[in-house]
Amino acid sequence: MTEFSPNLPETGAAALDDETLYADLVGQTAKVDWDEIERFFAKGQVLKVAASLDLVEVAFTVIRDRRDQVAAWQQADELAPLDADTARRWAVGQGTLWAVVTPPWVLVQDTEGALSRH
Repeated sequence: MTEFSPNLPETGAAALDDETLYADLVGQTAKVDWDEIERFFAKGQVLKVAASLDLVEVAFTVIRDRRDQVAAWQQADELAPLDADTARRWAVGQGTLWAVVTPPWVLVQDTEGALSRH
């Protein structure tokens, strides 16, 4: 996954304070085309984030290993492995995709209808 490696200091995300980590994640979040994440989908490394959630907040929570919140999002189907039907829809260019990396995951959000936060 070198193509999507976060640009965090060599000491890793754990060494960063919350504010710095959050700012780094905002800077690493980018609009992507399906072909940029398709190979990660094939490896089972893409998680879909609901449009109702803040993509950066989800990435932050995953990196900080806040399992209770991650589990709540999973239970509510707001954070889940990308399904094949959605992948096919994105492959034909339907949707504006934003992504951020939280190794080993690529978190992807279809921003159609999502609130702008950053």
